[in-house]
Amino acid sequence: MKTSSRQPFIQVGPPLRWHGVPLFTAAAGLAIAAALAPSGAMADETCLSPYMPKITGHEDYVYVWTLGVEGLGDGSDKLVTVDVREGSPTFGQVIDTDSVGSRNEAHHGGFTDDRRQFWAAGLDTSTIFVFDIATDPANPTLVRTIDDFEEKTGGVAGPHGAYALPGRMLIPALSNSEGTGRTAIVEYSNQGDFIATHWIPTAAEAKDIPGGEFADGYGYDARVLPRRNVMLTSSFAGRENYMRPFGEVAGDPEAMQKFGGSMIIWDFHARTPRKVFQVPGIPLEVRWAWGEGSAHAFTSTALTSQLWLVYEDEEGEWQAKAVADIGDPSQLPIPVDISLSSDDSTLFASTFMDGMTRVYDVSDPHNPKQIYERKIGEQVNMVSQSWDGERVYYTSSLLANWDKTGDANEQFLKAYHWTGSELTPRFEIDFTAEELGRPHMMAFGAASLYAN
Repeated sequence: MKTSSRQPFIQVGPPLRWHGVPLFTAAAGLAIAAALAPSGAMADETCLSPYMPKITGHEDYVYVWTLGVEGLGDGSDKLVTVDVREGSPTFGQVIDTDSVGSRNEAHHGGFTDDRRQFWAAGLDTSTIFVFDIATDPANPTLVRTIDDFEEKTGGVAGPHGAYALPGRMLIPALSNSEGTGRTAIVEYSNQGDFIATHWIPTAAEAKDIPGGEFADGYGYDARVLPRRNVMLTSSFAGRENYMRPFGEVAGDPEAMQKFGGSMIIWDFHARTPRKVFQVPGIPLEVRWAWGEGSAHAFTSTALTSQLWLVYEDEEGEWQAKAVADIGDPSQLPIPVDISLSSDDSTLFASTFMDGMTRVYDVSDPHNPKQIYERKIGEQVNMVSQSWDGERVYYTSSLLANWDKTGDANEQFLKAYHWTGSELTPRFEIDFTAEELGRPHMMAFGAASLYAN
């Protein structure tokens, strides 16, 4: 599908309620954070797997894994291809859409280690859709559907994304066949064959591991630092929470206890947990530093609005601590994504509720300093930056039942140039006006990757 129509955005003041829940008050923020705390607590070019080639120059295309909306276009999830080549006659336009013919709560995905295929996951149906990117990067094609994920993995559900390992895909999940938050990390071959399931431990199973009392069995992201033989995982919630309207979840004290508040450092080669960290408030995306001598990663906590550092100390022990607030935590801005620059100096954080992006100088990872902020829209979710750090992209949708409603339900892809001190607009696409759906995760493509 080719299109050139665009609709301007109209920005209005921040709404005071989210699905009927008043969130922009200090009392509400503290109440939800307290409810979450346990008693007595994809693909950004700079966060891709170290096992795969990178686009170090200018990307040609942005692939957007998009949630279908009933009554909008074909109503199905789809991979949307956007031309981002400067000077192209279709620059800033949708040039291809590949519908999967169903709604699955499209969320995250990732490339295989040769970057020839893109695996896109559905949180609701536990289906994985595999697209051929290499044959024609401007026109991806759906070539395989994995629809027996729960059966093959022993009851794991809600595949969250896909992370490239040599010859295989690492798939962190969010739930299980019963819909609770107990979950696992799964491995598949690049050919789509199931290999192994690694269940995330609970406190009872982790009693002999340092910090094991904080293990809750929840999962979200999984990222690897090969030079230290470690994998770091974070935690969110099960299907019983993420598929419910947020207003219902926030109004249900029992449901508010069913969120993750832990991270785990694993022995990567053995696939065994080494240490559990208590990280209250839903730690989400994991971003490892790239520097050859670096041994640290960042995450952000959604309900406590903090930036956390996980690092190897001078004694070779792994530690975790909060190092900065993201916005005003009492207003519950809800940081949902972060992006770390390839030189490890700059970190972008997007916050869903206030529609803001904030930029931090993290050249000293123990003492981040905010250097810039900008309102992107009424809601904002994913942030992805180019390897050279000059281009930054944002999408709007969090989850189908958690997105804002009414005029605040903006659904967009927005592209900016980053000068090093400010963001300047390049283009934007209104996904509602284009009848595409709710844009979530972004990945970059370039024809030069497949030239030889």
